[in-house]
Amino acid sequence: MNFTELYQQWRNEELPDNLKEELNRIEGDPAAIEDRFYQHLSFGTAGMRGVLGAGTNRMNLFTIRRAAEGLACYIESKGEEAKKRGVVIAYDTRHFSKAFAVETARVLGAHGVSTYVYKEPRPTPQLSFTVRALNAFAGVVITASHNPKQYNGFKVYGEDGAQLVPSAAKEIVRHMKKIENLFGIEAADAEVLETQGLLHWILEEFDEAYLERLMTLKERSDLDFGLHIVYTPLHGTGYVPVTGGLQAFGFANVHVVEAQASPDGSFPTVAYPNPEEPAAFELAMELGQKTGADLLLATDPDADRLGVAVWNGEQYVLLTGNQLGALLLHYLLETKKEQGTLPENGAMVKTIVTSEMGAAIARKYGVETINTLTGFKYIAEKIEEFEKTGAHTFVFGYEESYGYLIEPFVRDKDAVQVAIKVAEMAAHYATKGKTLLDVLEDLYKEFGYYREALVSKVFEGKDGQVEMRALLYGLRSHLPKEIAGVPVVRVEDYLSGTALLKDGSTAALALPQENVLKFVLADESWVTIRPSGTEPKCKFYFGVVKESKEAAEKRLQELTGWFQHFIS
Repeated sequence: MNFTELYQQWRNEELPDNLKEELNRIEGDPAAIEDRFYQHLSFGTAGMRGVLGAGTNRMNLFTIRRAAEGLACYIESKGEEAKKRGVVIAYDTRHFSKAFAVETARVLGAHGVSTYVYKEPRPTPQLSFTVRALNAFAGVVITASHNPKQYNGFKVYGEDGAQLVPSAAKEIVRHMKKIENLFGIEAADAEVLETQGLLHWILEEFDEAYLERLMTLKERSDLDFGLHIVYTPLHGTGYVPVTGGLQAFGFANVHVVEAQASPDGSFPTVAYPNPEEPAAFELAMELGQKTGADLLLATDPDADRLGVAVWNGEQYVLLTGNQLGALLLHYLLETKKEQGTLPENGAMVKTIVTSEMGAAIARKYGVETINTLTGFKYIAEKIEEFEKTGAHTFVFGYEESYGYLIEPFVRDKDAVQVAIKVAEMAAHYATKGKTLLDVLEDLYKEFGYYREALVSKVFEGKDGQVEMRALLYGLRSHLPKEIAGVPVVRVEDYLSGTALLKDGSTAALALPQENVLKFVLADESWVTIRPSGTEPKCKFYFGVVKESKEAAEKRLQELTGWFQHFIS
């Protein structure tokens, strides 16, 4: 059926009132109808994510059923043992998250697949932990991470607690494509599934088990537990584990932003519940001023990303993801070296769009840096590989977009772990009379002044996707010889899997195929272009290093200015 026929089919079905009203509202608006029905929401290794609403290109009960049906058929293909091991299901605080979680359990249950569903919203990293703790076959978390309130998503995890590998995602998609009628998917009654022992509600036992593992992160006793900390969960899932973890660690002066403590999918106090954004810290900064807080912490709705702000004597300074990653890496390696626990075969894993400062720090401690494509699933794959081969010992993993992992009892980025570790790190340096900003400046003086930036261009709707593809095609067809006055010495095209060198020769790239271009310049600066996998935008990443702060910022401005002109 074309989008007009699909629209009419949906109008003839029994729908929830909100979906029925939306379809009535767009009657006679071909563009609005096409946008909702021209495709099914795409499903990949990060699952699917989209705007809430009516249609095949929106997040709703029926598109959730389609994804759950694909997952159920995939599990069935793996046999009865896989069905018995079952699926853990968690969800964040967004609109319809719990309803989508229960709907997922109902569809899986109709296929005889056991489910373990959290009674209350819990973080994505706790879902990853629970999959491993229960030896479940898979996990699902209903979340749109740090996206605006209009979004929700369906994210699938494998038995290792990591996001799906591409082969598994393709199998699920293959089963989804066989579904001819969304409205014919069977969803069993939840109460019946409970009596059959196919639906289990979980909470306290795994809260306690997760907290117990968090306590293994404590490595130092020389801490200033009088440190004043402000924490905000931004209306999301982080409140219980973060406050519980900080308290168990020994921090007595933790002040929570009460206006943002309660779960609320409307995120009424922020325009965008993203701890990367300075505006998300406004209330935390106000409370910090009142309480004399040294450190501000904020987690996104599913508590896999952490933002940190530090008092500099006059105001709060928000650390970038790259800066916090460098600080954490240095602190972890410094601590392990002092305590004699630094492994000889240690490896730090980061993404290709993450600052090279981490690699410089790792070299000082004899730790190897391994780069992956963007997405924490690739970091999780490396951890699994290390455990199987013994070639390396994982010491830290991170990406520039505020995602970090310290201990691999979770196989995704974990803001809860990191919130507690950042507090420990700040409390340790406080005993030496230093703030995290002081330590960061010390690192710049030792390793060079690294600066990074991210510029995003939005490509909305069907036409936007065509325009974005044309932009990438144009770049590949006419590769720039220089960027902002500096020669390009290496072009890495991850779609073709090859690197083009300055002398015209090529080399194979070891990483998986993905629609990403990276330009490395003669002055060690770099530019990477990558279409987002979860939002309708293309991202442009920039990195530079110079001997002074002023020179680094000047060079970064030149790079970003060149690309702003290019994409305008």
